[in-house]
Amino acid sequence: MAARPTPVPVASPRRLPRAEREQQTLDVAQALFAARGYAAVTMDEVAAAVGVTKPLLYNYFGNKERLYLACLGRTADGLIARLTEAFAASADPGQGLREALRAFFAFVAAERDQWQVLYDETLPAGGQIAEHIDAYREQATALVGAALQHLDPAPDPVLLPGMAHALLGAVESLSRWWLREGSGDLSAAATADAFIALVRPGLARGGLVPSSPPPTPTGSDTP
Repeated sequence: MAARPTPVPVASPRRLPRAEREQQTLDVAQALFAARGYAAVTMDEVAAAVGVTKPLLYNYFGNKERLYLACLGRTADGLIARLTEAFAASADPGQGLREALRAFFAFVAAERDQWQVLYDETLPAGGQIAEHIDAYREQATALVGAALQHLDPAPDPVLLPGMAHALLGAVESLSRWWLREGSGDLSAAATADAFIALVRPGLARGGLVPSSPPPTPTGSDTP
């Protein structure tokens, strides 16, 4: 089942303090970018949707690139915070990786507009936007690498970044598929667990995760 685009929020016509209007503008711009892609959205459209003049929009954000970077920044920061919290929630690196994957898919499910902004295929290949995307990916890859380095025996440090990039790339690809085809039949948590089950044999040989999921205590709910 294909993911349905989120409707663009309708901005309030009343006068607002600058900080509140900026946040409202980011909400509207994010929905437009998610629905149509960075390349297709114009500042005229954003200004009209927000209900402000184009000069005021430029006064707030400078240009479309900076407006997109503002949307991108809060999205990337939010996702990295969720992943960091998930990794830190367990002393066991394997369980921490599993919880981080579940957090990643939960983010994709709950924040689809933000996901589309972060993984927009129409983004320019160079410039500040590309640099910020690369910085986010390096943060995410470092988190994955921190878990993978607990393999016993540890992987060659030269290969570790590549392994982390490969695992993150697989999760991103599965997320795209899930939004396009699978979200009507599989929950985000079930998709994360299926991915863990797929990679578990290889990771288990290195000691990162147990060969079978930990037992669920009787009477407890599985999230």
